[in-house]
Amino acid sequence: MRMNPVEAWFAEQVGEPFAFQRDVWSAQRSGRSGLLHAPTGMGKTYAAWLPALMGWCGRHPDPDAWSAQKTEPIRVLWITPLRALATDTQQSLAKPIGALGLPWTVERRTGDVSSSVKARQRKRLPSALVTTPESLSLLLSYADAREKFRGLQTVIVDEWHELMSTKRGTQTELGLARLRRWAKEDRRDLAVWGLSATLGNMDEASQALMGMKPDGRPNDATVIHGPDHKDIEITTLLPDDAQRFPWSGHLGLTLLPKVLEVLEQAKSTLLFTNTRSQAELWFNAINAARHDWIGEVALHHGSIDRKSRDAVEEMLRHGRLRCCVCTSSLDLGVDFSPVEQVIQVASPKGVARLLQRAGRSGHSPGRVSRVIGVPTNALEILDFVAARDAADARAIESRRPLNRPLDVLVQHLVTCAMGGGFQPEAMLAEVRTAHAYRDLSDQEWSWSLDFVRRGGETLKAYPQYARVVEDQGRVVVASNKIARHHRMGIGTITSDAAIAVKFANGKKLGTVEEGFVGFLKPGDKFVFAGHLLQLVRVRQMVATVKKAKGTKAQVPRWQGGKTPLSTQLASAVRDRLHNVKHDGIDPKESSRELQALAPLLELQARWSLIPGKGELLIETSASRDGHHTFLFPLQGRLVHEGLGTLLAHRLTTESPRAVTVTVNDYGIELLCPEDPALQEEDWRRLFRTDHLLDDLLAALNASQLARRAFRDIARVAGLISTGFPGDSVPNRHLQASSELFFDVFTEYDPGNRLLDQAKREVLENQLELTRLRDALESLADVQLQLKRTRQFSPLAFPLWAERLREQHLTSQSWHERVSKMALRLEDAAATTREVQTKR
Repeated sequence: MRMNPVEAWFAEQVGEPFAFQRDVWSAQRSGRSGLLHAPTGMGKTYAAWLPALMGWCGRHPDPDAWSAQKTEPIRVLWITPLRALATDTQQSLAKPIGALGLPWTVERRTGDVSSSVKARQRKRLPSALVTTPESLSLLLSYADAREKFRGLQTVIVDEWHELMSTKRGTQTELGLARLRRWAKEDRRDLAVWGLSATLGNMDEASQALMGMKPDGRPNDATVIHGPDHKDIEITTLLPDDAQRFPWSGHLGLTLLPKVLEVLEQAKSTLLFTNTRSQAELWFNAINAARHDWIGEVALHHGSIDRKSRDAVEEMLRHGRLRCCVCTSSLDLGVDFSPVEQVIQVASPKGVARLLQRAGRSGHSPGRVSRVIGVPTNALEILDFVAARDAADARAIESRRPLNRPLDVLVQHLVTCAMGGGFQPEAMLAEVRTAHAYRDLSDQEWSWSLDFVRRGGETLKAYPQYARVVEDQGRVVVASNKIARHHRMGIGTITSDAAIAVKFANGKKLGTVEEGFVGFLKPGDKFVFAGHLLQLVRVRQMVATVKKAKGTKAQVPRWQGGKTPLSTQLASAVRDRLHNVKHDGIDPKESSRELQALAPLLELQARWSLIPGKGELLIETSASRDGHHTFLFPLQGRLVHEGLGTLLAHRLTTESPRAVTVTVNDYGIELLCPEDPALQEEDWRRLFRTDHLLDDLLAALNASQLARRAFRDIARVAGLISTGFPGDSVPNRHLQASSELFFDVFTEYDPGNRLLDQAKREVLENQLELTRLRDALESLADVQLQLKRTRQFSPLAFPLWAERLREQHLTSQSWHERVSKMALRLEDAAATTREVQTKR
């Protein structure tokens, strides 16, 4: 039997297909839909893409006649979460077409595509279109959208694990529901395939992508797994003498000489940091240490100008960079084959994140991916050990799809009203086939439709909020002006308050947060995009700067810098500590990392104890600051923020007192001027789960949190506009406008569904109410270990240092005070060792 030309091309250019690739080829060519889960760099792209070409070649068996064939109309729609991925994907999809001379075209449609290409695509779509969720919604907003997509046979959603737990994922679900309905009414098949890596809840992920049948049952899905995992080496750089008393950021640059040695050993390295601030610091530190590498070391993060990032990516592709210092901006599947190793600075915070980043190296089947951890404090050594444990056990984090975000729905309704209009009953049935809206109630649907028809009860007097009208039984957009305005706001991506950073000649470096620039005066220096800059002036959301001289400067801080430890990684840390407590650290059998941590953990055991599973360690001590209570639930920062705030509220409700709360991923500090003298029965009472929601809302300024969340909801729902290109609305004005809507709805329309959504998002996204409730329930059964310590233990010291940092001390005064305390504790540790030796 003659081999399909596409299979022959693959065998020649790539090699023998993996079993999972053949499984996807077979499933897709038989008309099935599904989800492919395989590690990064194993060949998911060609597994999903080639069946469409194989099917065409099977229907046109004579290669000599291919040149006479008309160019294929739209057959494949490829949805990707990032514009950078779109470029890389377009190039990958085009390779077999060019090699075989197939009459297919591959193009991308994203925000950075030229207007001439978009104009051509408005007349005729290419055979395969690579686009983003936002650009798909834009295409659906045109009146002839249905006709344009009439030939569509396959939709492939790349990096589904990144999309599914976001509003962009919900936007994708609604777009797929529309495309499926059109295909069904045209009596043609539409296959939908998702590509995913590093995901723990595959069944739920496939259901979210496949959607629902009209009768409410899930659509059938074929879930195909690639190899269990790619060969990944996870190692850790260790200091020559691990500090016994760690604090955030102390060890980071101390390990710079060892990092430079590692960079010497590879031709190309990606050095990942968790924050943009860290990336700026490490980029400048590397360049300062190795002047001969200037030009071979680059910086890449989301606030740097797009053109600069594109140039860096191109240099990576061609192996012209020794090192690229980056953030999550390079997490996803862009293929940089020359990259030989990955360095992760600071705790990875999650197992999936570490595996995803490791997969950036050795990005092809058969090659080993290497990631080297660089702890920025001693306890982060434990994080890397636990992450390796969890990775070996395949304990990967789950991503949860969203449930009924009405701001996304009302935006989609206006989009569909523009795209040919809809009948309300049919549209409701269509929306309910999207997994996110499978439980959409009749009341929620009626409210959503009324909101786009007249702005709801409160805004009915303002014609600009009557965005759709009914015309002969169909809901259509009210005017061309509203249609133009709506297209400018399509999408669910919301950005932090940002100010453009430019030189006086107009060259743009990127953006920093408005809050950071607000603390600067003209003449102040700061580091950004690898440059030492001096602020000249701030005007109309633009910070004009010039290059500066010197060494001392501030580093911008961006929101999201305090990423919490994931549930899986926190659990792995607890397991490791439990094992150390009961089994000890064998110098012959234990890993290098645990041996390095041995002095610190031994001191923790002497001065207090190492918390094991089923135990909650609570330490109390006193200092000149007051009376400290340290709790170590080991549940991650976000859970600790909610739990600490809840405990402080309940303490102050029971007795008038001042309580200061500080948290990190390992624990909570409660600081009081006087000794609260809490016994076990007191703690049991404080950990109660009854009235949890009421107490939490009373403890927090929940209304203010909801106001902040409402800004993004109002933007997605079309209540406020970010402006037009080149004339954006300042974020402070957006916040003021959204707060005005919030106050009006609260007073005159308290049943407004968007208010309810804002509160739900605060509770689940910011306070992690579900995880907090689970944590409290688990604390009901644990054994409380109450320990009074004469000095801060190794677990308590980072919390004390974190509180000082949050008191906005200058970095110099913070460092001096922490260093003095560390020396005092080191002296105490030395005394302890002498006593143990004499015994």
